[in-house]
Amino acid sequence: MDGLSLIKFPIADELVDFKNLFDDSLSSSNPLLTSVIDHLRQRNGKMMRPILVLLVAKLYGDIKPMTLHAAVSLELLHTASLVHDDVVDESTERRGQLSVNAIFNNKVAVLTGDYLLATCLIQAGKTMNHNIIDVVSKLGQDLSEGELLQLSNVSNPIFSEKIYFDVIRKKTAALFATCTKAAALSVDVDSITAEHARLLGEYIGICFQIKDDIFDYSDSRDIGKPTGNDMLEGKLTLPALHALNNTEDEEARGVAVKVKNGTATAGEITYLIAFTKSNGGIEYAQNVMSEYKQKALGLLAQLPDSAVKISLQSYLEYVVDRHK
Repeated sequence: MDGLSLIKFPIADELVDFKNLFDDSLSSSNPLLTSVIDHLRQRNGKMMRPILVLLVAKLYGDIKPMTLHAAVSLELLHTASLVHDDVVDESTERRGQLSVNAIFNNKVAVLTGDYLLATCLIQAGKTMNHNIIDVVSKLGQDLSEGELLQLSNVSNPIFSEKIYFDVIRKKTAALFATCTKAAALSVDVDSITAEHARLLGEYIGICFQIKDDIFDYSDSRDIGKPTGNDMLEGKLTLPALHALNNTEDEEARGVAVKVKNGTATAGEITYLIAFTKSNGGIEYAQNVMSEYKQKALGLLAQLPDSAVKISLQSYLEYVVDRHK
């Protein structure tokens, strides 16, 4: 049994219920929409966020239909954001698979994303819990704000770690934090426990994003993300920001500005990747990720020992140690 299977073991039955509900929520009589959804299903994702919802709910109580509807709602919102992001970023590939806009077109991708968002709200409504509906709605705002903040930072000549963390808190970390908070709310915890759960998700999400950003500097084909892809999209992430802010290399800074403006050549991106690696960028990002991992483990350490707690600790290890 692999690491992810062991993590899922305490929620194996509930995960089947989630998959069935998720599939049912996307049933449609529209042939084009069905074709797009079938394509999205082929991604065979690891279901990291639904697993987190179910584990956190079971950590604090018994998983209820409300929990499953919340998990489906959040996975639909996540999927919609990816479909829309690929249009915004003009990406033709995600995790080694052609994007919806590449196979169909931008119009179909945007409308499919809209359909997924609407279905997300239907599932949130089925929780019959106003607090869960509120956090799901707020997440939709955060994801959009994070994307807009990232776009507005393209022309900013400052290489700011603060802006980087503002972006990933609004995007990736907000999604994980909403998963854990919604999970806790679905089993009727108090407000202090719900905040504890939210913070756990935020720390996990920051680790997840930093790990993804480190992947951008790898030349392994197994990752499913081309080397330098973030830079091709005009994004400077934590490793490069550290290297740029801790050296006085004007050539590298000039290339970094071109990356942000979208005018850097492939050779210049290769140069900036090598510069980042040789100036401690990867090690710095790994250390920051480790700090957030320890914060998350510290929150889990406050809880009674259980099989679910062990799975959550293993989940965090998996996020940090994964190879793609």
